[in-house]
Amino acid sequence: MPQFIRKPNDFLTGLIFIVVGLAFVYLARDYTMGAASQMGPAYFPTLLGGLLAALGAVLVLLSFGGLPSRLEQFAWKPLLIAVLSLTAFGLLVRGGGLIAAVVALVVVSLTASIRFRAVPAIALGAGLAVFAWAVFTWGLGLQLHAFGSWFHD
Repeated sequence: MPQFIRKPNDFLTGLIFIVVGLAFVYLARDYTMGAASQMGPAYFPTLLGGLLAALGAVLVLLSFGGLPSRLEQFAWKPLLIAVLSLTAFGLLVRGGGLIAAVVALVVVSLTASIRFRAVPAIALGAGLAVFAWAVFTWGLGLQLHAFGSWFHD
């Protein structure tokens, strides 16, 4: 890494944010944008992608100043667990419903912690699942099933 990059972790994180943010903006370009009052399918991913890319640019700029730090070893285990938890959510949400998918997401995510304990993880997952179901069904009026087809005929 060049000497003028004083914080390589921030620099690499910023680059990742820029690439992912611009990828969302690029992928959303074929959809209708709409306006703030009538959002089209491109509005949200374009807005969030742009914000993520801007945050990445700030991180890259900040990496050139301050006290130098060394590049730390990449933490593969938490990254793989995060991908696994999101994959589990995606695979479970249709057949198992929102409750099972959120519980699985939370429990699998929490296994990345060195202080993981199953009972508190399941309790937290259940509480967040009920909260998510209430927000999406009652608060936003979305037609999400708490329990999917695996739990009833």
